[in-house]
Amino acid sequence: MAVMEDDFDSPPPEGDSPPNRRKKPRRGPRKVTPRYLENAALHYLQRFATSAGNLRRILMAKVERSARAHDTDPDEGADLVDALIIRFTRSGLLDDRAYADARVRTLHRHGNSARLITAKLRAKKLDSEVIEAALAALAEDAADPELEAAAALARRRRLGPYRTSARKASHDKDLAALARAGFAYDVARRVIEAETVADLEADIADPPP
Repeated sequence: MAVMEDDFDSPPPEGDSPPNRRKKPRRGPRKVTPRYLENAALHYLQRFATSAGNLRRILMAKVERSARAHDTDPDEGADLVDALIIRFTRSGLLDDRAYADARVRTLHRHGNSARLITAKLRAKKLDSEVIEAALAALAEDAADPELEAAAALARRRRLGPYRTSARKASHDKDLAALARAGFAYDVARRVIEAETVADLEADIADPPP
């Protein structure tokens, strides 16, 4: 039977010996070794796709905690991390371009503007060149990526033609919502001021030259 935390707050029944309430001491940060860093990196990559820069940031946080706890040289840990990142990149475990391509398309489908996508990928420590290449690849497959993304966000948040009521009264509010999401004013107007969802979808499928 599972033991709940509250079980330790009530006194033991009379006549019973008190339970051992001493909690195990919390373990401090482990001392960084090449094996430890590799295992930590592989464990992370099994759960998440990420960039080389972001994985380095995660591992360096472990290095810095370990250095403080064990009075070791963080520069030595940084050298171990850099060597690991190089090895994983050469083996294909880390691929910034593939990660950027996949992430850009996912964010685009969820209604993120190019400006917001760029900010999110920069936060993952991706180079500007890699981000720009991924956005360019997206543009090759979509007639108007920004309009598509703005429409996707409007659909998710029920803005403009996706509203079922009070559309006219919400016009300025809906425009502002798309502007805050990073979309240009003309793109926001095309979405919010579309007469119907069908009209907006037609505009996306066959944008004006």
